[in-house]
Amino acid sequence: MPIATRKVTPCLWFDTQAEEAAKFYVTVFKNSKIKKISRYGEAGRGTHGKKPGSVMVAEFELDGQPFVALNGGPNFKFTEAVSFQVYCDTQDEINHFWNALSKGGQEGSCGWLKDKYGLSWQVVPSVIPKMMTDPDNKKSDRVMNAVLKMKKFDLEKLQQAYDGETVQ
Repeated sequence: MPIATRKVTPCLWFDTQAEEAAKFYVTVFKNSKIKKISRYGEAGRGTHGKKPGSVMVAEFELDGQPFVALNGGPNFKFTEAVSFQVYCDTQDEINHFWNALSKGGQEGSCGWLKDKYGLSWQVVPSVIPKMMTDPDNKKSDRVMNAVLKMKKFDLEKLQQAYDGETVQ
């Protein structure tokens, strides 16, 4: 499906790393691909200041979700105000995404990290919503306390907290 036919497609603003970032992201996520690379021409050069032939936009998909990466210049930087959540069913998945996305970036707390481009990600166990909204407040409180002590999520420890076992 062409990206333009989707209702919502995230557009990520880079200085000059759009193609590099897109290539990196498609190596991290299965079923992902670069769709199209568009280049700057002479038109608008006085406004955008980019060299003709340099990458303007990289269109790509991560597991079917379309994205656009734009080389728009140094004007804007990523902040934690926007992040992408990656839901994981297993500890192996958590480890894979955490290790790949945080390499060269910065680990945060509670499953948050910044990749080497400064983009924020949340690597989250898919059971977290169920655990955090359990009608038994004691369970959800124990999980919240465990979450607050973690950087990368540990599914076993979260399950222990949920079940009321002593977390090692």
